[in-house]
This record gives sequence, structure tokens and C-alpha cells, in this order.
Amino acid sequence: MKASEEQNAVSVQMPLDAKAIMDLLPHRYPFLLVDRVTDFEAGQSITALKNVSMNELHFLGHFPGEPVMPGVLILEGMAQAGVLLACLSHPELKGKVAYFAGMDKVRFRRIVYPGDQLIYRLTMLRQKGKIIKMAGQAFVDGQLVTEAELMASYL
Repeated sequence: MKASEEQNAVSVQMPLDAKAIMDLLPHRYPFLLVDRVTDFEAGQSITALKNVSMNELHFLGHFPGEPVMPGVLILEGMAQAGVLLACLSHPELKGKVAYFAGMDKVRFRRIVYPGDQLIYRLTMLRQKGKIIKMAGQAFVDGQLVTEAELMASYL
């Protein structure tokens, strides 16, 4: 890190709990898909988690008798963790809404069930103006379940 970047580095106390996350993201139940942030390096990376519970509404219909977390919600959780990375790295973004701008290289490797704990790991690939691009992975018990490159835009 350059001397000027060190002076501008954001200091954040870990872990971030659900209340701190709700101060940064506009999402609320049932679409808040990050429960805790466990690690953060400003402008570089973030690790967050989601406890998957049978009480979540999507399990009523996805699928009856075989509850499976929808892949699109795993991607949404990854995107929310990425937005937290951007907000924590750049406090001026607090209160602004980021929207999905694109997904590339999406792969689903394993099914996620109620009772699993998803670990999201996002790395900043680049940020130019109001556009951010991140590489993301989601793990359960150390096994890769989903990976993607995600783009978001602040309006």
C-alpha cells in the first residue's frame, strides 16, 4: 500500500453484526442475505456469512419436500457482500443504492440446504467511477458452492 493510500485507509472493527450491516445496506428481511462480516481489507476483499434457515420464505416453494436455496439468492448475497466491501472502503457511498449491472462466469457447484452456513468471499477487481466489479465465491463447509464475477452500479 502506498503512503497516501495508508493515510486514507478505512479502519473497521470486525466483526460487523446485522445492525451495522443494516446501517449500510437498504435491504431488509426477507432480502437481507448477509448476517455478519468477519473480515475486511479496504478496497481489496471482504468475507461475510449467511446462516441458511428453514424459516426463510423461499423454502415454502423451492422445493416442497426438498428445500434448496435458489442460486439467484446465493448470487444476491454475494452481491450484497460486495456492496458492503465498496461502502466500507468508501464511506461516501453510505446511503447510496447499488444495483446489479452484470454477472459473468457464474457457476453453481453444490446445492445449499437449510442449516448450511454460506461464507461469501469477494475480491475487488476494479472500481471506476460508479461501477464496481468483483470476483466472488461462496462456500459451505470449505467446499465451493458458487462463483461469479459481479458488477454493480451506483446511481
